[in-house]
Amino acid sequence: MKIIIKNCNNIDNAELEVIENEINIKYAINGTGKSTLAKGIEYSIKSLTDQKFKLLFNNLKPFKYSGNTTIMPDITGIESIKLVKVFNEDYINNYLFHPNELVSNSFEIFVKSENYDKGMEEINGLLSDIKQTFIDNPDIINFMKDLSELSECFGKSKKGYAVSSSIGKGIANGNKILNIPLSLKGYSDYLKNNLNSQWLKWQLMGKDYIEISTKCPYCISEIQETKQKILQLGEIYDVKEIEHLNRVIDVFKRLNKYFTEDVNKNINIITRNINGLSTEQNTYLFQIKEQIDKLIEKLRSINDLNFLTIKDIDKMSEIISTFKIDLEYFPYINSNTTSTEINKINLSLDNVVKKAEKLQLEVNNQNSLINGTIKDYEDEINVFLKYAGINYRVDIPLDTDNIYRMKLKHNECVETLNDVKNTLSYGEKNAFALVLFMYDALKSNADMIILDDPISSFDKNKKFAIINMLFVGDKCFKGKTVLMLTHDFDPIVDMVYNLPDLFNCKAKFLENNKGIIIEKNIKYGNIRTFIDIADENIKKLNENINKLIYLRRLYEIKDKYGIGYNLISNLLHKKPIIENKMQVINQPRRKMTTIEFDNAVHEIKDRYIKDFDYLVELTKITDVFKMIDIYENSVSNYEKLQIYRIIFDVKDENNVIRKFINDTYHIESDSLFQLNPIEYNSVPNYVIDECKKEIDILKITLKK
Repeated sequence: MKIIIKNCNNIDNAELEVIENEINIKYAINGTGKSTLAKGIEYSIKSLTDQKFKLLFNNLKPFKYSGNTTIMPDITGIESIKLVKVFNEDYINNYLFHPNELVSNSFEIFVKSENYDKGMEEINGLLSDIKQTFIDNPDIINFMKDLSELSECFGKSKKGYAVSSSIGKGIANGNKILNIPLSLKGYSDYLKNNLNSQWLKWQLMGKDYIEISTKCPYCISEIQETKQKILQLGEIYDVKEIEHLNRVIDVFKRLNKYFTEDVNKNINIITRNINGLSTEQNTYLFQIKEQIDKLIEKLRSINDLNFLTIKDIDKMSEIISTFKIDLEYFPYINSNTTSTEINKINLSLDNVVKKAEKLQLEVNNQNSLINGTIKDYEDEINVFLKYAGINYRVDIPLDTDNIYRMKLKHNECVETLNDVKNTLSYGEKNAFALVLFMYDALKSNADMIILDDPISSFDKNKKFAIINMLFVGDKCFKGKTVLMLTHDFDPIVDMVYNLPDLFNCKAKFLENNKGIIIEKNIKYGNIRTFIDIADENIKKLNENINKLIYLRRLYEIKDKYGIGYNLISNLLHKKPIIENKMQVINQPRRKMTTIEFDNAVHEIKDRYIKDFDYLVELTKITDVFKMIDIYENSVSNYEKLQIYRIIFDVKDENNVIRKFINDTYHIESDSLFQLNPIEYNSVPNYVIDECKKEIDILKITLKK
């Protein structure tokens, strides 16, 4: 596919070739726009279903077009991509290293699978009689709800009821609704009505107005004689207490058919009590609560029967039978109605017992599947951690809420680490994050996977361990459409040069030339040692100064303390009197002897530059006009930067330019394998733009 990106940050136009179902590496120096490419593709795809990403995509509009409504970010060629997964800092921050699991939805990623779902379907089918009994009998569900509400009416108390509970507030001090004081009998119709608490609340709020006038605020009749009675109502009756009383009475009424006849009689006496609860009545109610709680627990355990509750059972038929309810042990609730509902549940359990052998087999198969899957993932990740030099291990236990979650432990400790973000080093965290991302992306079956500069910060052994994990093996990105954006050349050397058959990837170099992204293929033959590159460029370049730039670097690798390197170093530092830099340390420098000079010149002429003449080249180097002309005629930014250094003799005050000069001038900063800087522009254009500004200023100064 060809992806065309326009008007995104520092990119005016880019055409990226992405080969589907292959690894596509895009290598570029920092500042090219790699992260912009990643964000642009991600935001554009996600904006089709999420307005938030539409706004983020539009925010990529370059500042130079601010206020211009006709120019907006635009990406085409990705219409077939429906789901994209992107590895970057946002992914690490939002999805990884939570206190209770290493990656969000680790159960979905590492345990749940098509076979897992099939196994669960089989098990749930065998338990379906139980589930269906609850579904087909809403009375059982309502019964459980009412039992739970009655239990809640007691509040949290180990014996009896809590003072703040509905029983404590509603009936502990007597039923004030059925025992209305004689002076307030006139309010009986209101107090005994189902809306009594609402009426009482309304009535008590009205007392704030009776001081305004001697007349009723509602009917404007005289209330002087009844005013005391109105105030007395508020002194005896509390709205919250009435609400609690109503709740207790109502739930007892709903459960009436489930209690035995004797229990209903006793409850009726207790709830109509004038003087409140006696010690015996309190004990009696608590005994009811104890039976209720046991029955609720039993019913819930039956309703919740699933794979996780029976996965460790060896004798299925015996255990399932223990779930059956014997109402002989629930004498307070042993009514005909209760017996009818409980018999339905017990019958469903009997049906499951008949299938116990099949159920046992399916549960064992599911256990084997889960344990095998988890072990495979744990082994894969732990082997990676070992060879990447990360002294930790993972396991995927069943958490306290019966969910499988991936955890991290140090190899020298048995305890689970909860603060992973602050425990792992930066490199360990990022390396581990990449592997977790891989499994997440694979599980989501993403159409495109984008890796935004994933491994640049790692040392070499971690880099290869990571790319090996990502792109080699049974569970990896092999066969997926991967876009890997990087400024690190090491993975390209490994994947394109050292082990091309193992990785089978396509690599390209990206150059941003004033907003236009240009792609160039990086093939096996393009990856070469600097010795080969220098030899080639010395032979094919016309200008000797450019040749000397490469020759100095070549000597730096092959013979840094030889006479040839010594001579070129003097020349590039514009020295007419040639020093011998090979003398003993801490001894004064001396002039190079005539013999030493002649030997160095012959060596350079015989091996590299046939027409080399020290004085001729020194004349060029000391001629600023000539050097400016050579600078302007050089095609490679790499050569321009070295010539700039010679012209200004490293006295430039711009720290950014100085950094690039020093990094490209000394071989210590270069990798063993490189791309030819004549073919691949490894120096940013903005650095050369800064150099050009200084050159132009110098030209103006010289003319004056």
